Amino acid sequence: MMDPIIEMTQIGQRARQAARHLSRVSGAAKNRALTAMAEGLLRSMDDLKRENAKDLDGGRERGLSTAMLDRLHLTDARIQAMAEGIFQVVALEDPVGEVVGMKPRPNGLMVGRMRVPLGVIGIIYESRPNVTADAAALAVKSGNAVILRGGSEALNSNRAIVKVLVEGLKEATLPVEAVQFVNTTDRAAVGALLRLDEYVDVIIPRGGKGLIEKVIADSRIPVIKHLDGICHTYIDQDADLDMAITLTLNGKMQRTGVCNATETLLVHAAMASACLPILGQKLKEAGCLMRCCPETLKHLAPFGGVAATAEDWDTEYLDAILSIKVVASMEEAMDHIETHGSQHTETIVTQDHARAMRFLREVDSSSVMVNASTRFSDGFEYGLGAEMGISTDKLHVRGPVGLEGLTTLKYIVLGTGQTRG
Repeated sequence: MMDPIIEMTQIGQRARQAARHLSRVSGAAKNRALTAMAEGLLRSMDDLKRENAKDLDGGRERGLSTAMLDRLHLTDARIQAMAEGIFQVVALEDPVGEVVGMKPRPNGLMVGRMRVPLGVIGIIYESRPNVTADAAALAVKSGNAVILRGGSEALNSNRAIVKVLVEGLKEATLPVEAVQFVNTTDRAAVGALLRLDEYVDVIIPRGGKGLIEKVIADSRIPVIKHLDGICHTYIDQDADLDMAITLTLNGKMQRTGVCNATETLLVHAAMASACLPILGQKLKEAGCLMRCCPETLKHLAPFGGVAATAEDWDTEYLDAILSIKVVASMEEAMDHIETHGSQHTETIVTQDHARAMRFLREVDSSSVMVNASTRFSDGFEYGLGAEMGISTDKLHVRGPVGLEGLTTLKYIVLGTGQTRG
């Protein structure tokens, strides 16, 4: 077995060369590769599901949770969604080479900025095989090479997907090294990747909090990340009752093991008696456990609600569990979000325009919504085609990371022979 440091260095060198090639490739050529990738996924559905079944069997033997197995599972619909995500990326405008802000200086110089690829992106992720296709498509379209290091639980699925993606690059005569898969479960490979600052420009971790904390601690390379998805739904005093119940159920239960699922529900006291009993019954029927503040417990104890602990407000459950708190005002709701949130996604349910606009302005998260489920915080749903991840940082990119988030701007200057005196 090759030494992980040597292996990762070679991967990094190949990726850097491929990135230089991709940076000068036309949008049409990149689109040809992406189209071939998407069509290849659709043709290979049976092969992908067969390899995925091996991972699912292994996951069950290892005792993976239901939520983790759900993330891992490749169905026909999910493979079709992967392909559709790539087709959407094809339809998006190529950001590379865009020139913005060209302005004349008094000496006749024209100064502006040009959008260019970041270069080489390393992505370290767990469970979800669809990330493999999403990351590769976004990287190629934005002119970047990508190094993919998936989790051991999805090794067979990811190998099969990468094989299809590389064939797409071959069809378009683009460098196959633009999409490279770290084909080992050796954890030393992750450590080696995080030290490849000579070849890798940015690291994007996607997975549990432990993984992301380790990447942040060990990486020599800038990291785009979010630690937690502690997302809030706030039901305002002027909320439509039916809408509030529908959005809460969707935000929490449509898919529980994802970072944009609602983890805490905040309910204005004026809505508590009308909203909570109905919601409690529906959550109970859906199999959701309810962790309640004392005021909430008065309404939800008959439906199995239990007292919340201090830790509940700071917990990303990724499961059918919901923390619920009654608040006296929108100010208290926003204070709670500021104290316990993770700057991921928050939504307000209200018919009051002024309060909705204030919530949008004052809540400091990467996605803030009005009258919509937190589950929409997603690159595909935002029209980005797919996402490389979600950033809750404030520098470079924030929110779902799409094509523009994988580029940067450099200054360009056009002169006619000017010299500086």
